[in-house]
Amino acid sequence: MQSADSNERLHIEIDNRHCRLSQDDLAKMRDNLESLIRMVEHFPRPELRVYLQHTPRNNEYLAKTTLILPGQTLVASEHGPTAHAAYEDCVRVLMDQLKAYKDQLGQVPDRQKTVDGTRNQLEPTIDPNLGALDAAVAAGDYAAFRSALQGYEEPLRDRVGRWLERYAETDGQVGRPFTIADVVEDVFLAAFEDYERRGRQVRFGDWLDGLIDPSIKELTRHPDEELENVRMVRSMQGVPATREES
Repeated sequence: MQSADSNERLHIEIDNRHCRLSQDDLAKMRDNLESLIRMVEHFPRPELRVYLQHTPRNNEYLAKTTLILPGQTLVASEHGPTAHAAYEDCVRVLMDQLKAYKDQLGQVPDRQKTVDGTRNQLEPTIDPNLGALDAAVAAGDYAAFRSALQGYEEPLRDRVGRWLERYAETDGQVGRPFTIADVVEDVFLAAFEDYERRGRQVRFGDWLDGLIDPSIKELTRHPDEELENVRMVRSMQGVPATREES
């Protein structure tokens, strides 16, 4: 079931087609957003998209949230023993990201960079054909989707590397058990899976950028499962293996 709720302060969409929840459960989830709603009340037309899924293999729940703001998309992904626990953790992480973003906007030089369009954004070396991406997703063809995004390969690799440098505890895991190339592939896989839920008004590079943090978290928490997915698509769908890095 997918439901939407619009009010003056935040448009909310909850997709729980892969997770059974009652109307009371959904109402409680919306009630838990009051603090987040207050934090975005001064942003024009903010949108929150929530995706919930039960994973029987691990007997746990996955929550993904995407907060679409003017000039920025914030993404969080968390697991939990119940749907509501995963959701609450996800919203908490999202609020931390939002606070950091608002603090950043409060810094005049950084804010001016955003206004002037000079902030370092994730730019492709070759612009993707959005029509080809739409067609690849509709056909369930990851190899075609991946090929259409080749222009983001090196920029995304560089961004992942810089992201890891800021977090020493994660950087120590690069090469043991995953590589920068694995993170890049996981981001592309996440983009393929979430493509139809992305905000169409958000720059594609900004959206991809927002998927880096959740992908690294997934690789850190469930390396065997995530790496199995990454390596399976490389071998089964004809995707060329990216350069392994230590």
